[in-house]
Amino acid sequence: MNRMLWASRRGMLELDLVLEPFVRNCYAHLSEQDKQRYRSLVTCEDQDLFDWFLRKGQPDTDDHKLMVKKILSYALESR
Repeated sequence: MNRMLWASRRGMLELDLVLEPFVRNCYAHLSEQDKQRYRSLVTCEDQDLFDWFLRKGQPDTDDHKLMVKKILSYALESR
């Protein structure tokens, strides 16, 4: 969990505000497959993540698309 929190800390505040709450509140409850998807997602470039979360683009892989969708859903529900 602490590793994922650390990996979720990015160079952009906007990403921190999306990723860190998701990890704190959802990561432990994800399936092992979704945990792997998340670990893969946080290896992506900040600018790509930023574009995906602002819906200016989509990830190339289905796994990343799924995680972006889950994270965005959580962010919208927790407002």
